[in-house]
Amino acid sequence: MARYSAGHKDATRRRMVEAAGPRCKRDGIDGSGIATLMSDAGLTNGAFYAHFASKNDLIATVVTDQLATQYAAIGALPPGWPALERFVRDYLSPEHRDDPASGCPSAALLDEITRCDNATRQAYTNGIGPIIDLISRRLNQDDPDLARDRAIGMFTVLVSTLQLARAVTDRDLSDRILAAGIENAIALAA
Repeated sequence: MARYSAGHKDATRRRMVEAAGPRCKRDGIDGSGIATLMSDAGLTNGAFYAHFASKNDLIATVVTDQLATQYAAIGALPPGWPALERFVRDYLSPEHRDDPASGCPSAALLDEITRCDNATRQAYTNGIGPIIDLISRRLNQDDPDLARDRAIGMFTVLVSTLQLARAVTDRDLSDRILAAGIENAIALAA
């Protein structure tokens, strides 16, 4: 019997998490069964429990990973308002609206996370706080508390606008929701 390298288990776990993120964002947490998630990772169901205690354990790990990826993307933006404004416009673009699998985990999963177990909700809490702090540091720093409140408001507008734009069937209305969200997010950040 062949032995796996020391990093094989970590690499396999990473592959599972990376495959589960887009699937969960596209089909929802409840719509993503273990068999489908394992198939996406190119593995059998039997391999699942060697890496995770439960589906809830996997979902908490996926949430952590997705928010860390989003944090890194925002953190990689150049300093200053123009980069943050570009982020707002990209976030509320038709392309992001139409591709939840590669987009923001909050907009895609927030309604389900509220019904998840405490570990998943804690993973979300642990991941969203640094994102809000990162955005607030890019806003006016004359008053850090005000900057944090504005960052919370701006991120809330972004997420809720994207969710609403995805929910409606009227494409023109959806585009208008996105445009209004951009204006509102920019006004909150100013």
